[in-house]
Amino acid sequence: MSEASGHGTQGVPPIAPAASGSDLYAVVGNPIAHSKSPFIHARFAEQTGERVDYQRLLAPVDAFVDTVRAFVAAGGRGLNVTVPFKLEAHALADRLSPRAAAAGAVNTLRFDADGIYGDNTDGVGLVTDIETNLGMRFAGARVLLLGAGGAARGAILPMLERGPRALTIANRTVQKAQALVEQFARAAHEAGCALSGGAPAVVEPEPYDIIVNATAGSLAAAVPECDARAFGPRTLAYDMMYGAQPTVFMRHAQALGANVSDGLGMLVGQAAESFWIWRGVRPDSAPVLAELRAMLAASA
Repeated sequence: MSEASGHGTQGVPPIAPAASGSDLYAVVGNPIAHSKSPFIHARFAEQTGERVDYQRLLAPVDAFVDTVRAFVAAGGRGLNVTVPFKLEAHALADRLSPRAAAAGAVNTLRFDADGIYGDNTDGVGLVTDIETNLGMRFAGARVLLLGAGGAARGAILPMLERGPRALTIANRTVQKAQALVEQFARAAHEAGCALSGGAPAVVEPEPYDIIVNATAGSLAAAVPECDARAFGPRTLAYDMMYGAQPTVFMRHAQALGANVSDGLGMLVGQAAESFWIWRGVRPDSAPVLAELRAMLAASA
């Protein structure tokens, strides 16, 4: 980063001013050095001609709000929010999109004359990747969602809006799965979707059309509990995680005959949605995703 525009509250990182003629955006998290968001948004800016200066912002774990305030004071227009601050971003927002309110978490903040607007683009990124990039349709599909944490919560409403025939939420902590069923019961009814949830034992012993792994199991090389009969040759098994190598969930699903994908396209898709929220322009995510894939393959 270049020279700070001001130090502000003690412990808050200095905010580098935007390049001349550009608007300032950033991704904030802790850790943050690994984030691919600056690369993605730089490509979006080149593609659309938007004057965007996008940076990484490492916020102290106990100073998220102060960091955001300093960023706004430095002229910041918007932030992507990653771990561990999505709940704090939700609490900080003056206004929430319906999907952010449903998710209970925010990954996109926009600062304007009306205050702080919070949105959650993760679920949209997931749905866009599966339908546009992978060619699977949620409409009329039987969908299995593994996990009931924040990642799962953010995906449910965007999936329901695509009209699946049935959505089953399976989680080791049954109460969490049932709480999500209750929370989204109305949305499921409006979508004409049979929504159910509970322990992994609720999974039907026949292949689903789409299985989404929203657990953090792949980080610990752990396969989530799930009946092997849920996977079939026409099943898309999708892991929200991604890496240079296929995740343990992807390898497991592939061994059971399923088609597999990681969540890199979800990352690019949610970034494209954030870009639209900020700039009113929709970038083409396909070439950026292809470039990231090539970079990951080269690093493998």
